Amino acid sequence: MVSSTNPEYDAIVIGAGHNGLAAAATLARKGLRVVVLEQSAQIGGMSRTSEISEGVRASRIAHLLYNLNPVVAKELGIGSASSPLATRVIPTVTLSPDGRHVVIRDGTPAYADGSAHPEAATYAALRSRLHKFAQLLGRLSTMSPPDLSGGLSSMSGLKELGALAALGLDAKRLGKKDMREFMRIILSNANDVLLDELEDGPLAGSLAADAVRGSCSGPRSPGTVFSLMYRLAQGGDVALPIEGMGAVADAFAKAARHYGVKINTRTSVEKIIIEHDRARGVVLQDGSTITAKTVMSSIGAFQSMMLTGAEHFDAEAVRRLRNIRHKGTAAKVNLVLKDVPVFAGLQPDQRAGRLLVAPSVTYVERAFNPVKYGDMSTHPVIEAVIPGLADPALSEAGAHVMSAIVQYVPHTLNGGWTGEAREKLVRLTIDSLEQYAPGLGSLVAHADALTPADIEAETGAPGGHWHHGEMSFDQLLTVRPVNRLSRYNFGVGGLYLCGASAHPGGDVTGAAGRNSALQAIKDGVAS
Repeated sequence: MVSSTNPEYDAIVIGAGHNGLAAAATLARKGLRVVVLEQSAQIGGMSRTSEISEGVRASRIAHLLYNLNPVVAKELGIGSASSPLATRVIPTVTLSPDGRHVVIRDGTPAYADGSAHPEAATYAALRSRLHKFAQLLGRLSTMSPPDLSGGLSSMSGLKELGALAALGLDAKRLGKKDMREFMRIILSNANDVLLDELEDGPLAGSLAADAVRGSCSGPRSPGTVFSLMYRLAQGGDVALPIEGMGAVADAFAKAARHYGVKINTRTSVEKIIIEHDRARGVVLQDGSTITAKTVMSSIGAFQSMMLTGAEHFDAEAVRRLRNIRHKGTAAKVNLVLKDVPVFAGLQPDQRAGRLLVAPSVTYVERAFNPVKYGDMSTHPVIEAVIPGLADPALSEAGAHVMSAIVQYVPHTLNGGWTGEAREKLVRLTIDSLEQYAPGLGSLVAHADALTPADIEAETGAPGGHWHHGEMSFDQLLTVRPVNRLSRYNFGVGGLYLCGASAHPGGDVTGAAGRNSALQAIKDGVAS
């Protein structure tokens, strides 16, 4: 029996990824006593800067910052003197087999040689429209999902209706034409929406790649337009964090510590303690216990249930949690290079951009096909950066790292992830990039490859999925992670989800952690 009369903390947060740290900082700035428990030696989850080879550091998994929520950043002071974070906006360069590469800066595309792109105006209008729709949905990203379970007679129900009514009013302000377009495309697939307006080439391919980044879906999959809007929620700018993605995690950690949060690494949670249907603390791997009024978990929903014990959930909840779709299909390959590769058709400064291998929507869809059957795509979609070109601190050892996210690599590969299979992944990555950078293979001094299975093992991300679960309509808002467990409270009193498996989902936004903490405070369990 654990003493709950004098708990050590007001809240325990499991996992020191950016969402866990955001939750901890949000609670602590309200005056609560908070401790964060991280099983690995390094904070950050997928946002880590690590040594790839001797003396060479790089963002080991995630490498770019897309969607940091401005509300979260402002509330926690991310980027302030107490929690500094320096970033550099970089262009997107969509590589083309014919050498007519497309460079997108500030939402405007042009060819790499500086000549105008014939679809520039159409692209800009489409992207602007999608961003406008994303902003409409963005109202929901910093609030708990609606709860009308109490009916219209309850005050909570009326408050939820008020928030939804405000969303409806914003939608009405779009005007009839945009409103009809919003309703037409919100459930559509990216393939149809993009090719209705753009030719099937590198420009459309870049949007298709963003619509499926990190997911087990292709451009023709339903709901991929929503995924694209999500990616464009903060305008679609791509930022390279100076000193790597570890700097992002450090900024969240400094914000948390600024408010008094204690962060313990190398501290693995074995079990969440439940007494009288309430979370009372955790048992650590060494057998010791830490008590608290509230436990918040930033790991996956299913993993959180297993730490708690399935016996504390009803049978339907267990069934739904077991069936969350979280098949990771994005691998990470880091190539340590002896020199900077030359890309035919690119100016030297353009090599410092986000390099995409997604020459058409059709290419992206075909790349998706093999992973459905447990095979690697032989022509993968790749997002690559050479961070040392924009951040000299990451090339101090005299070597550059080409950081590549390789899309459509299965978590469970046919035949297993043998040494030969890993070598094949590295070779496919090099071969795909070498079509645009001849001689790249001869520059590779070392390769560090992480499959989705490796990412799951290292970070705890369920299925190695970058968003802890598909960002599809059957796993969003009131059904994220599953129906009846969508408002952060995780089935047991005092237990909350605060990671990417909760609303609003993945990317480095911090919103899930912040929202969860505010909901816990509203519920009165953490005060």
